[in-house]
Amino acid sequence: MGHRLTKIYTRTGDTGETGLGDGTRVPKDSLRVHALGDVDELNSVIGLLLAEELPANARAALGSIQHDLFDLGGEVCIPGYASMNEHQVTRLETLLDEYNGNLPALKEFILPGGTRAASLAHLARTVCRRAERALIALARSEPVGTTARIYLNRLSDLLFVLGRVLNREGGGSDVLWQHDRKIGKGKAGMKK
Repeated sequence: MGHRLTKIYTRTGDTGETGLGDGTRVPKDSLRVHALGDVDELNSVIGLLLAEELPANARAALGSIQHDLFDLGGEVCIPGYASMNEHQVTRLETLLDEYNGNLPALKEFILPGGTRAASLAHLARTVCRRAERALIALARSEPVGTTARIYLNRLSDLLFVLGRVLNREGGGSDVLWQHDRKIGKGKAGMKK
């Protein structure tokens, strides 16, 4: 890293533009900056999940994922640069197989919820899906690495499965969607 930040505010973004990693100035509402922000938000939500008590293997996996997401953010920040590799995707697939292999088969849809840790995993999953959509939107107009998109797709699957695992670790189970529940009459479907 050639330059270190010695001053946090630079005033260079006051006009609504920001600098990419290659020095290019772009509007702060550009597709690339949106994608970069979504990846950053995902990393922050995973940081929040890491503030919970977690099994050691989940903690290690999420720590590694945070580093991967920083790599992915660097890739998005520098047009034409590729930092993500197949090994990172394979690592997620291995974790998916490991975690999912110990879970009962899903027969119903589940709701995001249960323990606080599981709920945060589901929140991270939804932010991950948004980051993936942002990367896909960016790829329609500018080059984006395929591996980065695949990584986010696998990561959202892993976060879903991790939510199920964390509910079990916390002594609970999946929160099942009750598709045949009875809805009472009244305002907004509330029972009187």
